[in-house]
Amino acid sequence: MQILPSPEESITCSGPHYDRAKEAKEFDETKAGVKGLIDSGMAKVPRLFIHPPQNLPDLSSDTEGSATDLKVPIIDMMGCQDSRLRRDVVDDLRRASETWGFFQIINHGIPVDVMDGVLEAVKQFHEQPEGVKGEWYSRDDARKFRYYSNGDLFWSKAATWKDTLLFDFSFGEPDREAVPLLFREPVFEYEKHVEKLKRSLSELLSEALGLDSGYLGDIECMDSKRIVSHYYPTCPEPELTLGTINHSDATYLTLLLQNHHGGLQVRHQDQWVDVSPVPGAILANIGDLMQLVSNDKFKSVEHRVLARKAGPRVSVACFLVPGETQMSKPYGPIKELLDEDNPPMYRETTFTEYFGFYLSSGNGLNGESVLPHFRVSEPK
Repeated sequence: MQILPSPEESITCSGPHYDRAKEAKEFDETKAGVKGLIDSGMAKVPRLFIHPPQNLPDLSSDTEGSATDLKVPIIDMMGCQDSRLRRDVVDDLRRASETWGFFQIINHGIPVDVMDGVLEAVKQFHEQPEGVKGEWYSRDDARKFRYYSNGDLFWSKAATWKDTLLFDFSFGEPDREAVPLLFREPVFEYEKHVEKLKRSLSELLSEALGLDSGYLGDIECMDSKRIVSHYYPTCPEPELTLGTINHSDATYLTLLLQNHHGGLQVRHQDQWVDVSPVPGAILANIGDLMQLVSNDKFKSVEHRVLARKAGPRVSVACFLVPGETQMSKPYGPIKELLDEDNPPMYRETTFTEYFGFYLSSGNGLNGESVLPHFRVSEPK
């Protein structure tokens, strides 16, 4: 689990006469997040949030540094229960997972009103008076629900332009009394539908790997979930900061719901590609650990979120990882996928070890891939 260093342990200065730790501490103590900066009438991005030029996109054109002729694949799950049509769905999933690592899912079974309900609840929470939402502000990992801004605030090189809510379903459904009343119906209802979608995708992805449909379910690699929502306020100077820095996910699979405000980009063919929101779709992406167990057959790719003058952008991500009893279970390349021509590319690791390295090294959160650390040989 993430353990954040105190302000005193973090970097104290990133330039002459600038005490970054002090500014981070003062920002954190407001419990108002980035939304609080906007509400205060701030028209300039504080230094705490300014990223080095090499991390920022070129916003000098309307494309925001994105390749406009490339589109993330769309997977229609309508026919996945029909044996003949299912083969087409599996083939589409295989191609998307091998080449993009991202795909938009339509006809997935989650009602539109359920998706709209959770997005609206997140928006309403962040747009409450500071004193109301501030009561929930916390960096305590023991809490099953918490509101905070920038989980890596005290040790990142620059903060990002977003505020966050976390609902921890890692060890089962959290106590509803520990969650604001605003979320008790929409989030718990959404989680039930996501669980059904996860089971369907687990079977389809197993088949896409050439395995029995129950394989990924049997190895219990996606039995646990954390639902993390981000609220990206409008930004007065989007050319100076980011909503989320480029990274890949330390998961097996991530399922993302987003509102109509874009900003998400994925890395494909050495270009950044806009992920335009598709009404009613759920965006899925392959995580690092799925790339590891698939022995590089499926790809976990970099993605980022731009800060924008338009907004707010609201997203709800569901991170799928091993369950409580499997956190320390070793996972390595699936043996059925290996042969003389396809030797294992990675050593075995546990989710606890991988995620711990992802956080403690800082690599996973500063734009550098963590997967190479677990390689045993270079790919052919």
